[in-house]
Amino acid sequence: MSGPNSHPLLVVLSAPSGGGKTTLAKKLLAANPSLTRAVTCTTRAPRKGEKDGVDYYFLDAGSFLKRVQAGNFLEHATVFGNSYGTLKSEILGKLRQGRDVLLVVDVQGAATIRERAQDDAELKQTLVQVFLTPPSLEILEARLKRRGTDSPAVIQKRLGVARQEIAQWKNFDYLIISTSIREDLRRMQAVLEAEKMRVKRLPPLVI
Repeated sequence: MSGPNSHPLLVVLSAPSGGGKTTLAKKLLAANPSLTRAVTCTTRAPRKGEKDGVDYYFLDAGSFLKRVQAGNFLEHATVFGNSYGTLKSEILGKLRQGRDVLLVVDVQGAATIRERAQDDAELKQTLVQVFLTPPSLEILEARLKRRGTDSPAVIQKRLGVARQEIAQWKNFDYLIISTSIREDLRRMQAVLEAEKMRVKRLPPLVI
């Protein structure tokens, strides 16, 4: 993929917590200069090294609620006590510039976007949904423990949620069973290349 195009993609990447979506997103962005990440809003505090407007738009609870009430979000949800949301202006603005947009959201957010796209021709035309998951809950548990950011109780809670999320895989366009970072990236690239050749996205062929 190179340069702005008249048939941009909105690539929605989802996975259970600890499933590797953040790592895959970073690798995908590095490999595709024409792909831009949609910056989402959150009420959680910035982690070390995170920057406002780059990693997230960091909002207080009151500001977030005002945006919800104004209908500014394409999707929003509260996860583990923190609110997250994707601004419609963030997505549509970049698509209309001819940019391919990568949006990393949880399963709940992906479901909302899928539903919205049914009534929005612009979103429906561009939407590509990919679900990434480890091959087993045991492997996911090991990843969460290795990450070292959650207590055992929180990890068990995340695994319970993950079990429900993984059951939604059939609602996505593509399923990637995670193996290695390199292989996950290769498969994701294959998805993007295939979607760029979808007949519905191409202008009429004149020979």
